[in-house]
This record gives sequence, structure tokens and C-alpha cells, in this order.
Amino acid sequence: MSNERSIAIFGPGLLGGSLALAVRVVMPQCEIRIWGRREEAMTIIRERGLADFTSTDARLVAAGASLVVLATPVTVMESVSRLIIDRLAPDAVVTDVGSVKRSVVGLLEPLFASAGHSFVGSHPMAGSDKAGIEAARADLFKGAACIVTPTAQTSLVDVDRVKCFWEALGCRLLTMSPDEHDRKIARISHLPHAVAAAVVLAGLGKDPSAAHCSGNGFRDSTRVAGGDPDLWTGILLENRSEVVTALEDVVAQTKELLAIISRQDNEALRRFLAEAQKLRALVPPGA
Repeated sequence: MSNERSIAIFGPGLLGGSLALAVRVVMPQCEIRIWGRREEAMTIIRERGLADFTSTDARLVAAGASLVVLATPVTVMESVSRLIIDRLAPDAVVTDVGSVKRSVVGLLEPLFASAGHSFVGSHPMAGSDKAGIEAARADLFKGAACIVTPTAQTSLVDVDRVKCFWEALGCRLLTMSPDEHDRKIARISHLPHAVAAAVVLAGLGKDPSAAHCSGNGFRDSTRVAGGDPDLWTGILLENRSEVVTALEDVVAQTKELLAIISRQDNEALRRFLAEAQKLRALVPPGA
């Protein structure tokens, strides 16, 4: 069980808002502090009773917190970190929810270490095609995988603190290096988003009215293409080397499928689809 006394959440979107709701339920003794750029978002948070303290002043929100969670887009994390680094409590540990780890950990771990604090990268696999505080829910993390990405320099005590926090919220934990995280997540998160966008463009670009014929297959396979374009632009470019490699594999598989169908090779097509079915069965059920 996590014993954090005060949690500061930076970024009141889907993940940040859901964090606040979940902490309210499973850690009722813990103070919740939330920072956001817009006063309008702070008003919604106050109205919903999500936090004990809210402000658009990042330094005020960070003061006194024992655990800081960066739930902003990855492209904003450095600027927020530099604002709060000299206001953190002596025992404060910093983590994040970012979808990219190599660049984030490589930048923020030494930054916080220079001020005597630990940064422990983490990534709960609990997103949605919905965005904003309005979509937040308390059970978002229950049963979801959370990947923790320590390095050789990371304090094991602080890694355990971060793991205890995510376990308290109902996550199942995986531990790996930032590099391994980015390779794997490029293939099971970033690649599906990019491909879903391409499928939507290929499927509807020449005939948008075909959308009215859609069934569950099209809806399910393209759901993530409904995500925030600004957020996903940052993610795909931040992890571009791994995403490019994964996309090259998709191109190769697509060319093979195109050739099989073009020559009407029934047996090769069956093998292609059967192999995909076998690998798809390895995916655990959703949270």
C-alpha cells in the first residue's frame, strides 16, 4: 500500500483527472494537489471536488508534495520540471505518465538528480481516444499494465515507492529499460495509432459517405484514430526512430498481403491470416 502523504498532479486531462479520482478512492488520507495551465480547467476540478489544492502556479502546487506525477504532454515535461525543481520537498519523488521514455528519462533523471531528487519513469497503459478532464474516471487504471522504467542510476527505494503507488491504483506492473519500453510501445501503441489513421484516410478519404456503412470491424480497428492530433504528433515524433522501424514492417507485411491477394493465392492468404490470428491470441484481455 502506498503511504504518500501528498500527491501533486501536473496536467488535469484524462490521465491526470483519472489519477485524482482514483487516489480519492484508494488513498483517502492523501492530499491531492493539481496544476493546470487554464483557470477554466481548475474551475471544473474544484466543482468536481477532485483536489484539495489547485492552482495555475506550478511552484505552489509542487510545494510539500511527496510524490509528483507529470501528466502533461511529453513535450511540456521539461519546462514544467524546471519551474518546480527548487520547490520540491526533501523526500519528493517525481514520476510521469508519458508514452515515450528514452528521451523523457534521459532528460529528467539527471535534471532532478542535480537537485537531490529521484525521477522514476512510468507509463500506465490506460489511455483512451477521449481526452480532457470530462472523460476522467476513477477506474481507468484498474487492471491496466503500468511500465516502470528505472535506469542503473535510479534509487531502488524510490522505484519501490512508485511501484507501490501504481499497485494501489490497481495496475499490474512491468519493469524494463527506457529503450526497451520505446521499442515495445512503438509496436503496440504508437504503430496502431499511425496505422489506424492511415486506414481511416484510405477507407474514407475518397468516399466519406462510406462511413455510414460502418460496422464494428471498422469502428474497432480505427477507434484510436479519434485521439488528439496535437498529443499524438508529439508522441510519434518523439519516438520517431522506433515508429519508423515499425512502420517499415507494416509496409513489408502490406506488400506481401497485396501480392498474395493479387495472385489469388488461397493457401498463402489462409496462412497469413492464421499467423495473425495466432499472434493476436497472445494479447491479454482488456482491463
